[in-house]
Amino acid sequence: MQISLSMCKQAARPTLRIPGNAIAQILQGQKEKVVVVMGATGAGKSRLSVDLATRFPAEVINSDKMQVYKGLDIATNKITEEERCGVPHHLMGVIDPESDFSAADFRASASSAVRSIHLRKKLPVIAGGSNSFIQALIDRDFRSRYDCCFLWVDVSMQTLHSFVSDRVDRMVERGMVKEVRDLFDPQADYSSGIRRAIGVPELDEFFRTESSSDEETRVRVLAEAIDRIKMNTSKLACRQVEKIMRLRNAKGWDLHRLDATDVFRKSGKDVEAAWENMVAGRSAAIVSRFLYDRLRVAYGGSAVSVEAPLMAAAG
Repeated sequence: MQISLSMCKQAARPTLRIPGNAIAQILQGQKEKVVVVMGATGAGKSRLSVDLATRFPAEVINSDKMQVYKGLDIATNKITEEERCGVPHHLMGVIDPESDFSAADFRASASSAVRSIHLRKKLPVIAGGSNSFIQALIDRDFRSRYDCCFLWVDVSMQTLHSFVSDRVDRMVERGMVKEVRDLFDPQADYSSGIRRAIGVPELDEFFRTESSSDEETRVRVLAEAIDRIKMNTSKLACRQVEKIMRLRNAKGWDLHRLDATDVFRKSGKDVEAAWENMVAGRSAAIVSRFLYDRLRVAYGGSAVSVEAPLMAAAG
């Protein structure tokens, strides 16, 4: 199964024709809104963030600690320009790959991005698999200023491991080995910067020996490196889910779990329909309630839609 990111569907936004000053009165004192999309690598966080931003006036803030760096677009599985569907993405491929971008750096940069997005009267959607970055941002004074809606895209580990293995094969087909080779430096430090990305240290032995090895040895060493990439990506997915569960159980984060397992078991046209029913549609309904319920209550509970985002009125 492969979830396509290329279908940029613009969902019709509901409109509620009420005076702007009435909205402002209803929302007086309300915190500004932020949506956070979480999940293991490969679960569909990027797809969901774009889906939401085509249904609501939103911009995406990347919270993947490797995707913040310039370069290695294939190895770090960055969302492409086409897949972004015109949605602005912040902190995506902007940091010097030789530098160390810490959780504290993310907190400062993401906070600034959230403020700028709100100033443009849009909804910030924070999406990525680096839960330590997200926790560093949220666990400070963030929630004293912002009302957060947490969406967790979850997939059974057995299903996700199979998908991750296939995804690594597709990344290799797209040129990941050449991409990493171009970054190879036998004196490099793999403990900092973009060289910590899965795929870089695993291919080190292959690059060191390929020029002095025969064809059979090169094929074997490369196959072993690719197997390690698959294994380490699967281990990362397990750690990410464990971290999410700790945030939910120990920290008390109110996470809306979206089980996407059956989506990954579909094929062909059934994938899109399943994604819409199980993930995108449910998420849109959750976010709609998160943004608009105070207006519904104020207007007698009737179904409403809003021409402008609510944070515009609140700001």
